Amino acid sequence: METADIVKVAVSAAPYSIDKPYDYLVPEALAESAAPGVRVMVPFGRGNRESEGLILTRSSGPKLPGIKALRSVLDAAPVLDRAGIDLALWMRSRYFCTMFEAVRTILPAGLWYGFREVWSLAMPLDAAWEASRSIPDAGLVLDQLEKNKGRAEINLLREALGERVDKPLKAMKKAGILICEMGAKRKIADKSHRMVELAVDAADALALTEPKRRAAPARYEVVCLLATAGRTAAAEICYYTGASQRTLKAMEKAGLIAFSEEEELRVPEVGEVEPGKPIRLNEEQERAFSDIWKRIRSGKPSVTLLQGVTGSGKTEVYLRLVQETLAMGKTAIVLVPEIVLTPQMMRKFTSYFGNKVVMLHSSLRMTERYDQWKRIRRGEVEVVLGTRSAIFAPLKNPGLIIMDEEQEGSYQSENSPCYHARDIAKYLCARENAALVLGSATPTVETAFAAERGIYQKALLRRRYNEGALPEVRIADMRQEIRAGNPGMISEPLRLELEKNLAAGEQSILFLNRRGNSRYLLCGECGYVPQCPRCSVAMTYHSANGRLMCHYCGHSQPETETCPECGGRMKHIGAGTQKVEEELRELFPEAGILRMDADTTAGGHEAILRTFEQERVPILLGTQMVAKGLDFENVTLVGVLSADISLYVDNYRAAERTFSLLTQVVGRAGRGNKAGRAVIQTYTPENDVIQCAARQDYDAFYTGEIRMRRLRRYPPFAALFTVTVSGMEESRVFRAAAGIRDTLRQLCQRPELSGGEPEVLGPAPAPVVKVNNRFRYRCTLVGRNDRATREMLAWLQKAFAKDGANRGLHVFVDYNAAD
Repeated sequence: METADIVKVAVSAAPYSIDKPYDYLVPEALAESAAPGVRVMVPFGRGNRESEGLILTRSSGPKLPGIKALRSVLDAAPVLDRAGIDLALWMRSRYFCTMFEAVRTILPAGLWYGFREVWSLAMPLDAAWEASRSIPDAGLVLDQLEKNKGRAEINLLREALGERVDKPLKAMKKAGILICEMGAKRKIADKSHRMVELAVDAADALALTEPKRRAAPARYEVVCLLATAGRTAAAEICYYTGASQRTLKAMEKAGLIAFSEEEELRVPEVGEVEPGKPIRLNEEQERAFSDIWKRIRSGKPSVTLLQGVTGSGKTEVYLRLVQETLAMGKTAIVLVPEIVLTPQMMRKFTSYFGNKVVMLHSSLRMTERYDQWKRIRRGEVEVVLGTRSAIFAPLKNPGLIIMDEEQEGSYQSENSPCYHARDIAKYLCARENAALVLGSATPTVETAFAAERGIYQKALLRRRYNEGALPEVRIADMRQEIRAGNPGMISEPLRLELEKNLAAGEQSILFLNRRGNSRYLLCGECGYVPQCPRCSVAMTYHSANGRLMCHYCGHSQPETETCPECGGRMKHIGAGTQKVEEELRELFPEAGILRMDADTTAGGHEAILRTFEQERVPILLGTQMVAKGLDFENVTLVGVLSADISLYVDNYRAAERTFSLLTQVVGRAGRGNKAGRAVIQTYTPENDVIQCAARQDYDAFYTGEIRMRRLRRYPPFAALFTVTVSGMEESRVFRAAAGIRDTLRQLCQRPELSGGEPEVLGPAPAPVVKVNNRFRYRCTLVGRNDRATREMLAWLQKAFAKDGANRGLHVFVDYNAAD
């Protein structure tokens, strides 16, 4: 049989149920450019519709009948190397995603193409009318094409004719009346500017232009500038000499100058940063640094939990570790959980590493992220600082990965693939023989358990860096406040502490993890609560725009003062950050107040934090953005307005999250030379989690929590796989979920699975059963996270999608889901 060059391609149009590497023939014209790691256009499916793909491997193989050929190559050079392709394959096997979804997660958004489907006439218009007489609705299509000079994009045709346009288009293409072409355009183009330099020796150029100095002064000025400054941007030459572009072109034609293109990188400005002072570690920090540094030098993969109380100086240890890692010729990645922390951390790292460090996070413009990615890939960078997605930075020779505040839920992706940055970091460290440092005052129970068992190493920082005491914490019982006639969100103890701080010129941070004005509206007569028409949740009232908003799907509608059911008066129930801001302004009309939540940070978090620090604004009120990592020496008081919000929710991590959040936000106080205080407001002051957080006692919390998880078979004692079915009809969704439960129970009796004592629970409605008009029911598999279990769940997901009875339903699998 004849052999040929065959490539295996991950195709973007392939859903999970049929996702696999597809074989394509390499045509002679693409033989040089079709390499592993480049993106290509390929025909896919019965209709051979063009789809984007990525070449995984290339080899020689038999030229089988019917094998399709590549249409075009989109990249001049590979965008993923072999290591990147292997990472994508690993993610596909672990996170129940397609290969192309994994690739899209790894690469920056600016690298991707936008595709246009363009339809045009394959014959003169009169002939097209004649040939399409028997095709229904063909006349409507031809009318639109005639209006657009014979060519129209599919979006335009669908806008004019609706979805029914697909059938006549398909028929007219088959009859040879129309041609369909796919056009690809990069979302972000490389930016460059035109440079000018002398094409001859400077003395010769001056000799040629000086005699004509009076007749052509602009030419002489250009030559003088280039002779002094050397290669210069054309725009700057025109600005400083007054020469026009026409003058420059004429000088090029005369052989005096030469044009060239130079890449212009669009990277965010960090601003002026003073060089950092020499880092001096205390005894505890030095011990922790030495322990971790030994493991980095060993050249073997390792994971170390760096557990330290808030303000213990973990950042100084990070900086020293990065300094030593770079000194041995390796690079480092530093992850932070929130975008709000990146500017402060970036300034600190820039003060020590200058332009060797870059920042990556989702709030950067797409152009900035793309250009930063290019710099990293070219090896111009040694330290990458950023949020979750920065773990995919194409850094060469990494020796150290640091995850600050490793317990944060933001390290878990909510979209497919639902990866956790810690898992990716462990994979990279194993591959590169690098060290992973997990920093936290309140590590996840799984991480603490792994350290206790010796799977991870552990380094402790038990004292604050400045030898200061931890904040003095007072618990305010909100039940007593209500009995005393105070229905507001600011308790009497917190009000008195705020007054003390205002009198002393010290600053306060108040934390409430709910934005908006009121939690919901309620009719006092009949109990009616406005619900989102698309989701099974009450809508939140926002006073800034006077509207009710759904925080799940984005739907909004005007506030109504009267009940649409009975005509009664609507009351505002509960409170969000907007409502608390109004209450604070009534209590302290002269005090400056800043609010920091998703509604106020559209222009960036940094401006609010800079104002708070530089202008010494007395009160900063915010959601979890203010809870962690911030370091302001004049903040001496922290108030937690409702400690119960996250404690009584339907998730096995509720206690862990609440303890972590309370400990972190309390730790923002007293980080300078002044003593810190904190007030925790709660309706359940006797709760063990709140008591442990008030004492900053992680060991006591961990002891109680690990005992509870062992009893209930929660992680780390078992893995939880959530199989969620969604669809438009609730009864169909429930029946399908019940069928999945029965199938899972049968599969779990197999010998390769039964050893893990699997247990199947459900189906049960998701915490919010309807989101955006889709109902969601879940089954939970409690068992082992091993290859056999993952392969079984992947088979189940594919079998469900192929079953015609499940048309219109969607199933997806998540591991140790965050919600």
